[in-house]
Amino acid sequence: MGLNVYLSGEIHTDWREQIIDGAQGLDITFNSPVTDHDASDDCGVAILGEEPNKYWHDHKGAMVNAIRTRKGIADADVVVVRFGEKYKQWNAAFDAGYAAALGKSLIVLHGPDHQHALKEVDAAALAVAEQPSQVVVVLRYVLTGKLPG
Repeated sequence: MGLNVYLSGEIHTDWREQIIDGAQGLDITFNSPVTDHDASDDCGVAILGEEPNKYWHDHKGAMVNAIRTRKGIADADVVVVRFGEKYKQWNAAFDAGYAAALGKSLIVLHGPDHQHALKEVDAAALAVAEQPSQVVVVLRYVLTGKLPG
C-alpha cells in the first residue's frame, strides 16, 4: 500500500523537508502548494495581467493557486496541515476544512500555543502532532503497522 500525502500550510520553515527526509524508504508520494512566497503571491498577475488594485492582484493569484491546491487535496490519501508560529495561516485552516469536507485523512501539525485557537480543526483531524517527526511516525505506522523502537 502506498500513500499520496499533501503537505499544506506554513511556508517559512523546513517542516516539509523534515517529513520528506524522515519518510525516505516509505512508499509515499508527497505534493504541496507552491512554496515560493513571491511566485505564489504574484502568479495571477504574472500570467493573466497586472491589476492596479491589490485586492484583484491577490484574488487572481488565489484563484490560480487554488487549481493546484484543489487537485492536490482531492488526490491525497492523507493531508497534513501545518500551522506555524509566526503568521496566521487562514489558507491552512481553509485547506484543513476542505480536506475534512472531502473525507480525507487529516493530520494537523502545530505547537501547543495554538491548541485553543485550532480546537475545531484539531477535532476534525485523525492525528494532531507538534513535531514533523511525529507525522513521520504516524505515516510509517499507517504503512507498516509497526510502532517505533
